[in-house]
Amino acid sequence: REVTVKDNNLSLGQVSIIQGGESLVAKASEIALGRISVPGQKIIIDRPMVLSRLACNGIPTSKVTFTGAEKITVKQQHQTISSSEFVSLANSFLENNPPGDSVCRWNPTRTPKDFVIPATSSDIRISPRLVQTGVRNQARIEIAVLSGSNKIGVRQVTFALIYDCQQAVTKVDIPAGSTISPENIKIEKIQSNDPEPVDWKPPYGLIAKCRLPANTVLRPNMFEPLKSTVIVKRNQNVVIRIEKPGFLITAVGKTMQDGRAGEYIKVRNMDSQRIIMARISEDGSLEPVL
Repeated sequence: REVTVKDNNLSLGQVSIIQGGESLVAKASEIALGRISVPGQKIIIDRPMVLSRLACNGIPTSKVTFTGAEKITVKQQHQTISSSEFVSLANSFLENNPPGDSVCRWNPTRTPKDFVIPATSSDIRISPRLVQTGVRNQARIEIAVLSGSNKIGVRQVTFALIYDCQQAVTKVDIPAGSTISPENIKIEKIQSNDPEPVDWKPPYGLIAKCRLPANTVLRPNMFEPLKSTVIVKRNQNVVIRIEKPGFLITAVGKTMQDGRAGEYIKVRNMDSQRIIMARISEDGSLEPVL
């Protein structure tokens, strides 16, 4: 048989008729049988379960006699799903389906209205799913309320995501032009509203662009790579080389600006007087951009 209760915390007194001594009946009536955690959930209670709960509360099986059904199905008389219940359901969904490896927690920022279940509805079920928002630090859960196979309502809960991140902080004053190293900075673990960049790493070996006081949180605009030495000067005569498998073409050129290995600069071909862009090689020769 099926029993409908108003409360979601079940006790033996709610789902059965207990007869016996007054004190024993009072004690047995308060024995907890579980909790209905989601709307529409049904809990099956059978005789072995009841005997187990009675025994755990000091009432031996020798004092128990059953009449009636072998088992009963209990459901809650549910007319309204509250906003807090939707938030709890969405939170449970995220716990079972984490939105990202570095997400450490989430806070609801937009909660739904209560949902009143129509009186004609039956077999109420809840179906949550993650929907895309286009915002990287946000998770939105859509919860459909179903009556049988029919959708009778939808609510959404939006969460702000909090991420585990790292940041570099100066331990001492770092003069401009100094090299950043484990001796002058420390790496701290923090929580942030934004995810950590996938390519983040400690800025060891980079050069401070300006003076950095102690306890400064380092930002990308505060440091730069060590610049290589200028190997060609403006108005310097250089060799322009085009080398391919099976042939080599060279020409004399004059640089129009200073440059380092790997940089692209303008150079004038002295034969044709054309100005071209070329890449500086380690040996100081230039390779045209074709």
